Amino acid sequence: MKIWLIRHGMTAGNQKKRYIGTTDEPLCDEGRRLLRSSPALPEVEELYVSPLQRCIETAQILYPGMKERIIEDFRECDFGDFENKNYAELSDNEDYQRWVESNATLPFPHGESREEFQERCVHAFEALMRDLSDRNIRDAAIVVHGGTIMSILSKFGKPERAYFDFSVGNGDGFLLEWDGRQCTYQQIDAAER
Repeated sequence: MKIWLIRHGMTAGNQKKRYIGTTDEPLCDEGRRLLRSSPALPEVEELYVSPLQRCIETAQILYPGMKERIIEDFRECDFGDFENKNYAELSDNEDYQRWVESNATLPFPHGESREEFQERCVHAFEALMRDLSDRNIRDAAIVVHGGTIMSILSKFGKPERAYFDFSVGNGDGFLLEWDGRQCTYQQIDAAER
């Protein structure tokens, strides 16, 4: 089974290098323009998205007229006290310094831990893959967040890589070949699809 795993287009918060998790912001004008100017993706049988508007809007641009199905647990991580702030705004924050020094392994204050977030994304992906297999779907697209992609591929991607090694830019992603237990992957740049 082929799965297009795509990160949403650029938002104003992304432009300002902010931690945008639960903030439900739309794409910015540049994000829309870049998505519209990128080569088309192949047609798919099913389209899945995070419930946040940046993913829904990206899916509507990439797959116009196609009905998307929302997967609640594909939403981005809850960054808690760091939400909608960037590293410069957090540079004097002791909690932020501890989080950075932990190599981003400490839970976000008043937010999710990386383990909780990854577990949520992995369980949703496993359930979706079972459903697609049961219905004999051959190809699908999933439009989600960078953290969701890193969570899925750090668990199922072959060859194995670390969580942050699966980071991709806005509108970029991976083409996956799912065999029922794991997936091989090819990174896809929006400008080269």
